[in-house]
Amino acid sequence: MIVVDNISKSFGDTQILFDVSATFMEGRVNLIIGASGQGKSVLTKCIVGLHEVDQGAVLYDGRDFSAMNRKERIEIRKEIGMLFQGSALFDSLTVEENVAFPLKMFTDMSQEEMRERANFCLNRVNIINKNDLLPAETSGGMQKRIAIARAIAMNPKYLFCDEPNSGLDPNTSIVIDNLIKEITYEYNITTVVITHDMNSVMEIGDHIIFINQGKKWWEGDNKEIIKTDNQEVVDFVYASSFMKNLREKMISS
Repeated sequence: MIVVDNISKSFGDTQILFDVSATFMEGRVNLIIGASGQGKSVLTKCIVGLHEVDQGAVLYDGRDFSAMNRKERIEIRKEIGMLFQGSALFDSLTVEENVAFPLKMFTDMSQEEMRERANFCLNRVNIINKNDLLPAETSGGMQKRIAIARAIAMNPKYLFCDEPNSGLDPNTSIVIDNLIKEITYEYNITTVVITHDMNSVMEIGDHIIFINQGKKWWEGDNKEIIKTDNQEVVDFVYASSFMKNLREKMISS
């Protein structure tokens, strides 16, 4: 579980986050949604320590991450898996080497142990016999799955996903959503996903936080968001005519 306790963040004279509090639950897919420029990415970067908070605290299972020094934070960072928007695979490394990279950096595993762990993670995301390929030799969807395999290589307690469906076709997006959900439940991970994908919101949104003007504007799950009367949430989620029609059908049923 990750608890964000009344955090605020400014850059110069511009305040981005205003007293944001939230709890991201273990074993659930927690989504952060909101329009561009409203503070989602800054909030996430504060949670993982890429930005220092001006006030408030970030706690990982009761451990005050925001009060730790750089050395103390390393132990928690070993428990964090990251799935970046552009997959962020190393072009010059093979598929297997990409997945094994965090193991090489943060463990004392032997080459054989790293190979076994990398293969286990690749098999978990349904990638078989692709170990020696370079990322450029794989599809966009496969690169996302490789990135997921790398993100879970260290058996993380916490998983952060930044726009995991960005640039993917609808069918591949569903595959990635299902993988994130399955891995979250299977390994009881605290998963935090930044997304604009409304299919993700409806399909895997166990817990949703809507950020607007740097504040936590709304909180609920994928069932509650359908019938909310919070106007800013409605405007964001149901911007398309398809989503508006879906909402009308759900409300009337």
